[in-house]
Amino acid sequence: MLIESFYEPDSGTWTHLLADTGQKVAVIIDPVWVYDPVSGQASRSFIDKVLGRVTQLGYGLEWVLETHAHADHLSAGALIRRETGAKIAIGQGIRDVQSNFKKIYDLPSLAADGRQFDRLFADGDELRVGGLSIRVMETPGHTRDSITYLVGNAAFIGDTLFTPDYGTARCDFPGGDAGLLYDSIQKIHALPDDTTLYLCHDYPPENGEPISHISIKRSKAGNIHINPKTNRQAYIEMREARDAKLDLPKLIFPSIQVNISAGDPPPAGSNGAHYLKIPFNTTIAKLLAADD
Repeated sequence: MLIESFYEPDSGTWTHLLADTGQKVAVIIDPVWVYDPVSGQASRSFIDKVLGRVTQLGYGLEWVLETHAHADHLSAGALIRRETGAKIAIGQGIRDVQSNFKKIYDLPSLAADGRQFDRLFADGDELRVGGLSIRVMETPGHTRDSITYLVGNAAFIGDTLFTPDYGTARCDFPGGDAGLLYDSIQKIHALPDDTTLYLCHDYPPENGEPISHISIKRSKAGNIHINPKTNRQAYIEMREARDAKLDLPKLIFPSIQVNISAGDPPPAGSNGAHYLKIPFNTTIAKLLAADD
């Protein structure tokens, strides 16, 4: 088994390449499509490095696996699917995420049933890639669709846990729930002690090197937000208090519109151009409540 990790510094995101070296087949987990919100231009420079590595190794790319619909970067999933034929999978909770953001962005034509993806995973599902068995564990809390991919002694945990000094994921997006995230972290920390946790993000200090993975032992012992003695209610109160002070991610509006459709932008207008919506002078909470 081969795991290689690629860091995209603008969004602080890790994209992981997972492969069966014997049968020469691979998957890409959480691929980033770099986007400049000022110019409205998306760049292939980062994802081409990942795809170039797959080509260099001589592997066939079978799947793009999303840990959730990200709110801080655009997914390159649809781009990869068009060019390689790889399929795209995500957790079945994407339907709830689509339903929420269909209201927020006023997207009446969006099918909120997950059909944009090739497979929707449920807890306990298995995906075979060559000789690898990739198991799915639902880990909601940060978002409703969050899942963890388990293969061998590796766990690709998305936005649940970060490096110990950075803590845990926020839970204030629509469908987020601090109590559910606490429960999900308990599931992750209950994995065997030799499990390596592969992160979706790291935000190192200036001149520091980003960290792509940590041990469960290190996570349990050193996480600033949660340890084996942290009770559920205390965690919820801490997480909700922190979330109330956080700014929205700078790419949340373009990211979600693209990512709920597996990496495709909204349908083109009559002039052939694609447009992304930004709510003016209102909040996500108000937009959700307006349709209740």
